[in-house]
Amino acid sequence: MALLSLLATPALAQAVQGGDTGGGVVRVPKPVTGEQVYRQVCQACHMADAKGAAGAGVIPALASNPRVSVPVYPVQVVAQGKGAMPGFAGSLSNAQIAEVVTYVRTHFGNAYAKPVTEADVARMAGPPPPRGGH
Repeated sequence: MALLSLLATPALAQAVQGGDTGGGVVRVPKPVTGEQVYRQVCQACHMADAKGAAGAGVIPALASNPRVSVPVYPVQVVAQGKGAMPGFAGSLSNAQIAEVVTYVRTHFGNAYAKPVTEADVARMAGPPPPRGGH
């Protein structure tokens, strides 16, 4: 009976019905929107307000950043990486890169309204970075 009352709570019921892998790992839904990608991938370094950070290194601000006015620059940086920032071409789809670049270009004091498309990313991202050794 106690188990049934626990399963009746929505969060636990969801975890038991498929959100939990059985090994104690809860699956996080794949980010789809630009905001979701930003929050799950970018925010840890660039901060919630996109103002970047300084400490052991410098994380550039994305807020009010004129470098994002031309989409090719942020697309290439997100896809290929730059400096200490890794490239995400292998872990984010072209659609996710398009969504997050569009999100950054239209938020945080940036007002570059033209959306970046998946086709734009395919064209602008450049060749994938070499993998591993030799």
